[in-house]
Amino acid sequence: MENKITKKKYALGDYFKFIIPSLIGILLLMLPFQYEGETTIVVALLAGKMTSALENILPTIILGFIAFTGVATVVYKAFKPAIIEKSSFLKDTFNVSNFWIVVRMIGVILAVMVYFKVGPEWIWSGDTGGLILYDLILTLFTMFLFAGFLLPFLTEFGLLEYVGALFTPIMRPIFQLPGRSSIDCIASWVGDGTIGVALTNKQYEQGYYTGKEAAIIATTFSAVSITFCLVVLNQVGLVHLFGPYYLTVVIAGLAAAVIMPKIPPLSKKSDGYYEGIKRDIGEDVPKGFTNVQWGLHLAIKKAEESSSVKNFIVNGIKTVLDMWLGVLPAIMAFGTIALIIAETTPVFEWLGMPFIPLLKLFQIPYAVEASQTIMVGFADMFLPSVIGASIPNEMTRFIVATLSVTQLVYLSEAGAVILGSKIDITPMDLFIIFIERTLITLPIIVIAAHLIF
Repeated sequence: MENKITKKKYALGDYFKFIIPSLIGILLLMLPFQYEGETTIVVALLAGKMTSALENILPTIILGFIAFTGVATVVYKAFKPAIIEKSSFLKDTFNVSNFWIVVRMIGVILAVMVYFKVGPEWIWSGDTGGLILYDLILTLFTMFLFAGFLLPFLTEFGLLEYVGALFTPIMRPIFQLPGRSSIDCIASWVGDGTIGVALTNKQYEQGYYTGKEAAIIATTFSAVSITFCLVVLNQVGLVHLFGPYYLTVVIAGLAAAVIMPKIPPLSKKSDGYYEGIKRDIGEDVPKGFTNVQWGLHLAIKKAEESSSVKNFIVNGIKTVLDMWLGVLPAIMAFGTIALIIAETTPVFEWLGMPFIPLLKLFQIPYAVEASQTIMVGFADMFLPSVIGASIPNEMTRFIVATLSVTQLVYLSEAGAVILGSKIDITPMDLFIIFIERTLITLPIIVIAAHLIF
């Protein structure tokens, strides 16, 4: 088979079909820049501008989408209407398990209660359901809109094929991942974790990742953006330490990325493909090709297949609707419940108690106060910094701020987006992964803190 693949001489136009759309994707989705004193990326800036312009009507539109998803899911399960049966896209969206029917209906009920301020205040207040509907989902709604149409610039014109051929020798042995996933990882780290999850989910659905690979990428590389790291550091009053702080985040994050795929639950995930469909991702470089030459061959071939404007628009609409209909109710349900537990019960304080002896062993000042911030990060990544800001010790605040970022899979955003995707991750998986990431990254962060302070 390999011997049949011969090198071709490509025209300049062939290269441009790959290079120009891919550069557009990098510029819009991955390249950070300064805007009005803040670091951002184009897609986040566009989403932010749209959110500001439409903030009065967006909550109503979002409520409509969440309610429609819940009603349509129940209607499909009860009556199997022909309009849904005949559309593979609609059927895929509304034909879900009983667990997800319950989750979607909880999302609908909570969205209605928050929007109309019905029921106990602890459900719809600005610290719980109000934060999810009017802050988080508002931003994600517009982010999904732009990402849905802009992600194909990264995925459909050969960039993943090119980078995949270059990075497979690194990604496979170290992270047990295909080389093309390095774009996911970079997009997540410098851009936005939710964009990374959306990209991973799309690649999984299309047959480029196995269930295990998709689970590893989504829970290991869907990192918090550099911008949000600055927000966290500002909250604990340590912006002047951004350099050593971010270096610690990267080192701890990479350590977790190496270890996590080798232990359950990630190591036990299926090596099968979504709906049994597997795409050849060109990891085996044929004789006579270098990695660069093979990458260019695959990239140009992919770009030639993706030149239809109609398909580009149709696929963009499907991607956006898939995220709006499938993911938003899950975020409303999981995010609100997690924040209610964090704000109104001592559950996360209790869960943090077993860490007190460990923190004392590591000679961390105010170990009891620090322990109260460790598990609350599972509800929302910003909560540990809010609680930890009052700890009167810089080293402890540094540890709290760094750990909250490396724990990664918090339920009020990235975790809920993962749960709402097609990727095989359960809420219990997510909780175990959160604990494991905490135990892996904490010693590294503590060593860095002792060196810095």
